[in-house]
Amino acid sequence: MDKADGMMMPGMEGMDGMDGGRNGEDASAKNPFEVLEKMRAGQSLLEQVHAREVRAQKEDDKQAQALMDSDPQQHVEAMRMKQEHRLQFLELPRKLLRHEAQVYTDIQRTQQATKTKPMTEPGLMMGEMMAGMHWTHILLLALGLWLIAAPFTLGYRSVPLAASDVLSGIVVFALALAAMFAHRGRAWLMWAATAVGLWLAVAPLVFWAPESASYANDTLVGALVIVFSIIIGMLMPMSGPEVPHEWSYNPSTWLQRAPILALAFLSFFLSRYISAYQLGHITWAWDPFFGDGTVKVLTSSVSQAFPISDAGLGTFTYLIEILSGFMGDPRRWRTMPWMVGLFGIVVIPLGVVSVVLIIMQPVLVGAWCTFCLLSALFMLLMVTLSLDEVIAMLLFMGQSHKAGKSLWRTFWLGGDALTPDVTPRLPKRTGFREMFWGITLPWNLLATTALGLWLMTAPAIFGTQGNVAHSDHILGALVVTASLIALSEVGRVVRFANIVLALGIIGLPWLFGGGTLASGLNDLIVGALIIALSFSPGKIKNTYGSWNPLVV
Repeated sequence: MDKADGMMMPGMEGMDGMDGGRNGEDASAKNPFEVLEKMRAGQSLLEQVHAREVRAQKEDDKQAQALMDSDPQQHVEAMRMKQEHRLQFLELPRKLLRHEAQVYTDIQRTQQATKTKPMTEPGLMMGEMMAGMHWTHILLLALGLWLIAAPFTLGYRSVPLAASDVLSGIVVFALALAAMFAHRGRAWLMWAATAVGLWLAVAPLVFWAPESASYANDTLVGALVIVFSIIIGMLMPMSGPEVPHEWSYNPSTWLQRAPILALAFLSFFLSRYISAYQLGHITWAWDPFFGDGTVKVLTSSVSQAFPISDAGLGTFTYLIEILSGFMGDPRRWRTMPWMVGLFGIVVIPLGVVSVVLIIMQPVLVGAWCTFCLLSALFMLLMVTLSLDEVIAMLLFMGQSHKAGKSLWRTFWLGGDALTPDVTPRLPKRTGFREMFWGITLPWNLLATTALGLWLMTAPAIFGTQGNVAHSDHILGALVVTASLIALSEVGRVVRFANIVLALGIIGLPWLFGGGTLASGLNDLIVGALIIALSFSPGKIKNTYGSWNPLVV
């Protein structure tokens, strides 16, 4: 520390010229928020240096006393140099404060300019991006030509499906060609192509594709048409803060979406396998635990009640979930509310439907399907992981309404951050732990999940039949559902539903009659434990703005 003038704190570059006024163009060219972050790092470093100075002062006092006794002239010279050094060091905080005040002024000036000059809405910007990406139009032309040739190349046996693919190919080709030469209205052409892509993904189910090649071809080409029509254009980065107002993290980051996408891919392939059996592409559906249970479920009256393959419908839904998971940048909770809403509708209601189907297996079919159970579990985990993004979007919509903005327009075109914060902070990156921000694993909720699973297997262990067994199956599945959703901090309140379910677990077997003493005692103990474990919320690690009062 003999040369304090050699020190330079982060974010203090060019501060020397800001003592009496503004140093020019360098500071204004930088992002003021980034400058503030660097200055905070500089302040932290300054505190550490100050602590070292205090310790060094004590050592200097001892050395100065010894030097004064032995050589007074050298003592005077040494003290003069140290005083100059300390004066320079004490000037650093003053420079930092002056620089910070100037940056605040820049931020306020920028925000005032933003208020007077309206920004282009994110949805319109994405539409312009989709319309201007001619290389995607060229790929759509190629996909259209392939669809026209596919029925003859792959040997389709279904005439309606072949006609559908040829007509779809002509429409995709025409839309892409029009988009290349149109001066206006290109965005709606891309949305029309997206609708064709969705139809291609579901057409093999509607026409019960008799060969696997046509099913695979339409699924893949339909997905590519959607990707090149809208998804790539919607990946453009938006400006503004990423973190919702008064939240401690961003629920829309790519790492936050990664586990949801991984589970969606796994569920897609599981459903694709069992839908292949329902469509007749394979002769047997293997089940690793329940023998012919999968075949019984897939050929049951419950499955056959659907006009199309119910497993294929699940495959289509998982495909939509995968594609929607890739849409938008990390600010999509406010730039694409409609996309987050669609994502939530696909994930959350489908999770509930999956639970209902699982409940129906032992009650109406009398058999279990391993792949169906795994798909339902994955879907419930996706509900838990995606709930925070849906809540962030809903809170943003509420803030937009309070700000006097049109809910309809904001929902479809997005909006700005609407935050009064002058110094927003970027979230701290924590590597792969970021995948599970907003998720905690309280031991009491893990215990209630285990109790729900135990209750689902109890009828087989205690040999109960009829309504008593059905009660355990249904209520156990619902306990597992509520407990897994409550692992999300924004959904922690859902755990209170387990108290109502536990009362049913205790009372319904005695009301129905027909159970054994052992099964009745089991239900009584399990129900009492679930009630006791449902009161504590467990540890909450994050904050959620105006949603905090509901995190109980």
